[in-house]
Amino acid sequence: MRVPTLALLGLAATFALGCRATEPMPEPTPDAGEAPPGFTDYGATPCEPVGEIQFICDLISPEDLAIIPDSEWVIASGAQEGGRIHLVHMRDKTTTVLFPTVQPAERFDATTYPTCPGPLEEREAFRAHGLYLKPGDGAVHTLYVVHHGTRESVEVFEIDAQASPPGLAWVGCAPALSTLSLNSVVAVPGGGLAATSGPTGDVWEWHTGTGWRRIPGSEDTAPNGLEISKDGRWMYIAGWAEEKVTRISRGQTPVQKDVVDLGFRPDNLRMSADGSVILAAGHTDKDGRSITEPREPLRETSNVAEIDPQTLDVRRIFEHPAIDGFVASTTATRVGNELWLGSYRGDRIAYFPAPE
Repeated sequence: MRVPTLALLGLAATFALGCRATEPMPEPTPDAGEAPPGFTDYGATPCEPVGEIQFICDLISPEDLAIIPDSEWVIASGAQEGGRIHLVHMRDKTTTVLFPTVQPAERFDATTYPTCPGPLEEREAFRAHGLYLKPGDGAVHTLYVVHHGTRESVEVFEIDAQASPPGLAWVGCAPALSTLSLNSVVAVPGGGLAATSGPTGDVWEWHTGTGWRRIPGSEDTAPNGLEISKDGRWMYIAGWAEEKVTRISRGQTPVQKDVVDLGFRPDNLRMSADGSVILAAGHTDKDGRSITEPREPLRETSNVAEIDPQTLDVRRIFEHPAIDGFVASTTATRVGNELWLGSYRGDRIAYFPAPE
């Protein structure tokens, strides 16, 4: 059943601010050029509110978002060529390029990442897809970034949140096997990471001593987005092509596997800070129905659902037709009293009062 957008958003007052202009970049921002087919024409749509929905603009494919703990900052990816890792201020809605920059900070940890050939040297070819932030004991955290460009990899960065604004240093990478095409990533216990691979239809785990290994039970999950429980015992896999989320156990034999239908194609999954709810964002067609071929990606509907990680109960909390410049949501996260949405095919982040 289609959920009216206004009912979902409630009667919260419209913010006084529309779209904030970005802060000056630490270097000249490259021309975004012509967008690929099926993507918004970068910079062509005015950065103006649509009802209660407001925007943070002048980005390229901000497909995923990650919150820096105990700070006023959010990290946004840039999944198309010319994209960047951006730092976004929660209150001011201003943006700053974190990577790549003219002189990026580098602290290569070759012991932890022995197969990494070294720092990235590309600029225009850089593409940051899925993000995962692993909180540190203090104010220094680890950011994992699925990267496409001169190499297919998970790039690893150290975030120093004690600095203002936070600083970013590259520390290593885990190059993907030639058979894999990575999408989303999470950190796993023991210092490793795991990532989805769409073409192979499964999830792979990487550790320093073992390299990449397929996770049992992850086959046939139509994997796109990925999340993990706080204790590392459960993984949640967004099955984009099949409108489902699959939960599988880790370190348990036999593997326990549960599947829940969402009624839309889920892209990214994001666990709340307290682990009580997972937000799934994704697409239906222009009429709010299941997507069929041929697709009309620039006319697809945004959807967000809350999933109880224990019971797998699902509650749709947001649905909105395609918006020029933003298109459709690929990730959702709560930032204070707001809900922020990322977009793979758009040039902006959307935000609005969080539904009750």
